[in-house]
Amino acid sequence: MAGLLTPEITAKIGETNPVIHVEVTRRDLQKYAVSTGQRAKKYIDGDEAPPLFHFGYIMEILPPEALRVDGIAEDKLIPPLPLKRIMAGSSNTVFHRAIREGDKLAITRQLNDIYEKEGKTGPLIFVVTEVIVETEDGEPILNETTSLIAR
Repeated sequence: MAGLLTPEITAKIGETNPVIHVEVTRRDLQKYAVSTGQRAKKYIDGDEAPPLFHFGYIMEILPPEALRVDGIAEDKLIPPLPLKRIMAGSSNTVFHRAIREGDKLAITRQLNDIYEKEGKTGPLIFVVTEVIVETEDGEPILNETTSLIAR
């Protein structure tokens, strides 16, 4: 094993982004449904959110000049890694209930793990994050665990 993960990198495990608080509007639900080509009446009417609706809330809104050359914002939760080629890994979402108009949400993103493995062509670093969406009263809405792989 290459031993690429320093104590400074692994010390970030368990850190979270600041909680995002948002109140969901019917118009937000309808705009998302239309922009993503949803056809189900419950989505078009704004009765509930289509899957992945929460993704827009966790993205930081930045001017174009603050974005990387690929058009994506720098991920402040993930520490700089010694391997620079980043690939998407896995994604698993557990839905507890639908997001609806009037929901007051608390959205947290947490760095759950960083670990190394040896791949066929060299070392790999896996980064695992989790998005936790719940109401401000603590009712679970969804948990989304994703990973990325650096090589």
